[in-house]
Amino acid sequence: MSEEFQQIVGKQSIRFSTPPAIISRCSIVGEMEGEGPLASYFDEIELDPTFGQESWELGEAEMVRRTVSKAIAKSGIATEDIRYIFGGDLQNQLVGTTFGLKEFNIPLFGLYGACSTCGESLSLAAMTVAAGYAKHVVAVTSSHYGSAEKQFRFPLEYGNQRPLSATWTVTGSGAFVLEAASKEQPLEQYPRIMGITTGKVIDYGVRDSMNMGACMAPAAADVIYQCLEDFGVKPEYFDRIVTGDLGKVGTEILLKLLRDNGYEIGKQHMDCGVEIFSNQEQDTHSGGSGCGCSAATLAGYLLNRLEAKEWHRILFVPTGALLSPISFNEGESIPGIAHAVIIETCKGDK
Repeated sequence: MSEEFQQIVGKQSIRFSTPPAIISRCSIVGEMEGEGPLASYFDEIELDPTFGQESWELGEAEMVRRTVSKAIAKSGIATEDIRYIFGGDLQNQLVGTTFGLKEFNIPLFGLYGACSTCGESLSLAAMTVAAGYAKHVVAVTSSHYGSAEKQFRFPLEYGNQRPLSATWTVTGSGAFVLEAASKEQPLEQYPRIMGITTGKVIDYGVRDSMNMGACMAPAAADVIYQCLEDFGVKPEYFDRIVTGDLGKVGTEILLKLLRDNGYEIGKQHMDCGVEIFSNQEQDTHSGGSGCGCSAATLAGYLLNRLEAKEWHRILFVPTGALLSPISFNEGESIPGIAHAVIIETCKGDK
């Protein structure tokens, strides 16, 4: 069997024979995220919620521009040597991404996987460089509290009361520069994407837009289960199994669904939405959400732990709720999707 077909694993997974490396990363967040427990891990904390622009939407575009610019600068790669960008956000028609990246003059794949977009962008970026279609690519994801709340819930001026199941959209962006490795240059000094499991759309009929954790947990459970089955490993194979933004409510559902299917992940599991805010000091109810939540947490905190050799291997599982204002207002249910990315560092002394 050829090397290409040996990379196909199980029903939904890929194991990269030459794993792509994450050679650079950048995370930029807003003021509230900068007051949380992960503040010291972010590259930049912006106190101006509009990032010096005239609207929430343009502010998010500026955040994306800065994040990608800094990630490329940290990599030492010339901008003209970046072949593709894979990016997305929560705004209609991805205007945060497109307006933020238009000046780079780099071919762009605009992606929408709701809050799972970071997993989608990393997966496609890794597949692209592993297949030899590019030497260097960028994956970027963002969300903004002001623009997302206005689009999906209520304008901030409305001041509506939020139920305890609701999450708080993170103002944040994470960008990653991936480089193609080779047998001659395996790039083992960097965190590498060893494999991926692509998720399916899972719909349990939940219709509560103020309980995104319940909408997304079944999709997270499905892709984690399939990843473990496809690769033939147990949860303890990973130092951490990290979901994107299930929050406290969704986490409880996830653990029960996997337990019912024979997998106990409680010791390994953590959720970016739970970690990014302080439950005692910040009133975010169930936790953080938005596709910038998992992106900024990965670019800031999670990869730092891997590079410090505190962890060797994580399963990164951003989670997304697939709704639009139109589908919700027409009474449709809110399906979920999640994508799993296996990220490793070579073992060594801490």
